[in-house]
Order: sequence, then structure tokens, then C-alpha cells
Amino acid sequence: MPEGYSIRDASKPHFVTLTVVDWIDVFTRKVYKDCILDSLRFCMANKGMLLYGYVLMSNHSPLALV
Repeated sequence: MPEGYSIRDASKPHFVTLTVVDWIDVFTRKVYKDCILDSLRFCMANKGMLLYGYVLMSNHSPLALV
């Protein structure tokens, strides 16, 4: 069996959560936040990804909610 997450039904929504090693507060820097947001936009525009919502949290303080 492969390591990590595997999609069993691609037609259903998925919840994904990620953490940063040692909880380093990377999203206080605009350049890193923009990198994640640009990647999400790219996947929606070019890969057919549907995004229902997202939260980027800097030390558990919400920065964006859609």
C-alpha cells in the first residue's frame, strides 16, 4: 500500500489540512501566503480543481476565509 493519502473517490469533496514543521509562522510573510494562493488559483484555472473554501492560519489567527 502506498504511503500517504490516496483518493478513493475523485468525484467527492476532500478536506485537506497541512502543518509546517515546528509550527514556524510562515504566513506572516506576504510572499509565502501569495505563493500558496497563486498555486491554488493555478490549479483551479488549469487543472480543473474546484475549491469550496480555504483558510490560511498564521499561528491560528485566520488570514483569509472564502
